[in-house]
Amino acid sequence: MIVGMSKSFAFIAAPLLVTVYGLIRILDGLDGERGPGLAWMTGHLAFLAALLLFVPVFLDLRRLAGRGGFATWTVAVALAGTACSVVQIAVDIVIGALATDHDDMRAMFSDVIKVPGMDIVVYTVGPVLFFLGLAVVFCQLAVARAVPAWWAASVVTGALVLPAGPDLLPVAGVLLCAGLVPFARRVARGEAVHA
Repeated sequence: MIVGMSKSFAFIAAPLLVTVYGLIRILDGLDGERGPGLAWMTGHLAFLAALLLFVPVFLDLRRLAGRGGFATWTVAVALAGTACSVVQIAVDIVIGALATDHDDMRAMFSDVIKVPGMDIVVYTVGPVLFFLGLAVVFCQLAVARAVPAWWAASVVTGALVLPAGPDLLPVAGVLLCAGLVPFARRVARGEAVHA
């Protein structure tokens, strides 16, 4: 029962925290600048928690997809993207904690981006692997009829909206919630997930 509850918690909390981060990010930018400050830290901590909660979600999705080679590789790619995103958010949190103002933050980010490979691996290509893995594993589940098509469509659309721009994070989070929250109810009851 506790295992089912913890799995269902991840399926609910991960997309919900993406939504929370997106909303806080919008509020933080109402004055024309984002960070440093309470909103910056709170939002980034919410997103960090969301990313960490996606780890058990991905592992359970692999199980539901049959644990085959394709599912394993897809989830491995998604987890690599998750790791890159975690590093990015951790850097953002550290800079937000150390910076005295927005100009200080800009200078620190400029120094970070100059580290060889950091821009590509942590800020550009790496995080895309998270979205790609999430979309592909849900497509696989839909094709195998392991989940209803509308769950997969919602999650895939959310995964495609996420990298389109940070201002769309609340929309992406709601789409992810629509596909993952009903999934969580079945996981908590220990039922097989089928269309």
